[in-house]
Amino acid sequence: MQVKIDSIKDNPLLKRKEVGFTIASGPKEKTPPRIEAKKAVAMEMKLGDDVVFIKRMRTKTGTSITVGVANVYQSVNQAKLVEPEYIRKRNSPPEKPKEATA
Repeated sequence: MQVKIDSIKDNPLLKRKEVGFTIASGPKEKTPPRIEAKKAVAMEMKLGDDVVFIKRMRTKTGTSITVGVANVYQSVNQAKLVEPEYIRKRNSPPEKPKEATA
């Protein structure tokens, strides 16, 4: 999986950068999960993955190329203020189901 940063737009009002990215997967690979894409974008930008939030990802039909948009915040607190709850849930690892106690 190769990540390429296509565009970076600075948004000083919301203290974030809006990043356009492209992920090229192998021909037999599936679309990468959101968590893996988040880590790949964070590594490409040399940041921690706790300030990166994937907003949207689409795989082009018939190809193994995924195009997406991510928001990169200056701090985790700023991200909690700005990002909606559903986006934060999408970008966090899935919770393991709790075992029923007898």
